[in-house]
Amino acid sequence: MISILAYSVLAIYTIALLYITVYCVMQFNLLYHYKKYHKAEAEQQQLAELEPLTVSENGELKRANAVKYAKDEGGTLVLAETEVEHWPFITVQLPIYNELYVIERLIDSVAAFDYPKDRFEIHILDDSTDETLEVVRKKVEAVRAKGFNIRQICRQERQGFKAGALRDGMAHAQGEFIAIFDADFLPRPEFLQKTIPHFQDPDVGVVQTRWEHINEDYSLITRLQALQLNVHFTVEQVGRMSGDYLLQFNGTAGVWRRETIEDAGGWEADTLTEDLDLSIRAQMNGWRIHYLEHIGSPAELPVEMNSLKSQQFRWMKGGAETAKKMLPAVWRSEALTINQKIHTTSHLLASSIFVFVFITGFSSVPLLFLLGDLIELGFSKNFFAYFLVGLLSVIGIYYVANVQAPVHKEPFGKAVFKFILLFPLFLSLSMGLSLHNTIAVWQGFRGKKSPFVRTPKFNIKTMRDSFRKHKYLTRKITWSTVLEGVLALYFAGAVVGGLYIQNTTFLIFHLLLALGYGAIFYFTLRHLTIK
Repeated sequence: MISILAYSVLAIYTIALLYITVYCVMQFNLLYHYKKYHKAEAEQQQLAELEPLTVSENGELKRANAVKYAKDEGGTLVLAETEVEHWPFITVQLPIYNELYVIERLIDSVAAFDYPKDRFEIHILDDSTDETLEVVRKKVEAVRAKGFNIRQICRQERQGFKAGALRDGMAHAQGEFIAIFDADFLPRPEFLQKTIPHFQDPDVGVVQTRWEHINEDYSLITRLQALQLNVHFTVEQVGRMSGDYLLQFNGTAGVWRRETIEDAGGWEADTLTEDLDLSIRAQMNGWRIHYLEHIGSPAELPVEMNSLKSQQFRWMKGGAETAKKMLPAVWRSEALTINQKIHTTSHLLASSIFVFVFITGFSSVPLLFLLGDLIELGFSKNFFAYFLVGLLSVIGIYYVANVQAPVHKEPFGKAVFKFILLFPLFLSLSMGLSLHNTIAVWQGFRGKKSPFVRTPKFNIKTMRDSFRKHKYLTRKITWSTVLEGVLALYFAGAVVGGLYIQNTTFLIFHLLLALGYGAIFYFTLRHLTIK
């Protein structure tokens, strides 16, 4: 009987660990394409610098292909934008809901665009139900008085959350292209001038820029978020573009060709990640997403645990909903290659990785106490060494994204030290979020509907700023938070138990799990009670 139980637990643990390993190897493939892309880019830079000088029509010396590159603010050569003979008309959409603390700075940033004032309009798609409505009204009046084409658009029926606002906002938009920004972003003046030229390629339907973090150094929570997001906005996005896989519009800090939105069927509100949903549909229709790693769009990271968890819940559940909706169409598609289908499947199922992290962690505790029986039956603990390839892949991906990526300007030594310090904590926090995110994924695949809970932002830029006494803070303790506290004790007990029976096979794993769940539980309660 014990042997049946032991092998059953081992099978569950192994299957979950195998899924995680396969996913990590798929991610490593994106790292390969990322490095390949930058190697080719470096070779092109060298060729550009060796290009013979020629004489232009006005008598100036220039290199034949020198227009391909320019130096950024840090002096690094990056791909330059091409010239545009006619600047098209742009609609800038700002979908918001109760953003009292950040909406004015967003409007100011958009109004500061270095783009002909008569060639773009600003639409605040305002679904707010609090003082934000009046704040926006006054701000719109002030900006309009300066000669800008700006409107506050309020819907009588707020259906479909952000997707509904974008869908309904299209009826008012006059632009050939649609730029979208969430309330927590601070786009730079040159944003439109650096993105619009890429639409001269008629196959490009979306141009997406990289998220930057204006408050990365605010706390440990924001530093760990930045560590994770940097992977998506370097290795994943560039790797998918280089490998000719399907990319993702990230919901903000990007520009859509209006024709692309309409051709793909428009915004749909049946998932919580309308951006991912429309991205897949558009690319299946033959449109391309062009990603600009070297153009950053600053944004504010969530600074308190409950806001982070609400954001994670929306992303994970929405990802599962989109996978359920789009995967059948992806595999039926005759336009996609088999490699594109495989990588799109991995992409759409990315949120499910937390389900298997949770299963691996939970099942490792009984497995710890059953290992003795398994070893007596001939099982070797060396079997687990094969799965280290997954961990090594993750380390390599995060190292490149946060240390080697050319968009990061920190001194090498400082970046390495920071990575060594933060990466184990990131693993711990990610594992601590696995219960919360597993619930989200389960609800997504089950088809349970829930409202679009936006992530509140508080205009936090520096250590001197505080979110205390602000509106929008959650005050409710959920049952999942209680379970996170229980799981912290569960894995702490496993650490003690492992030491007691002198089996340290899972010691570091259980320490990270106990720390992760304990930290999530502690900060959730602490931020619930802040006044």
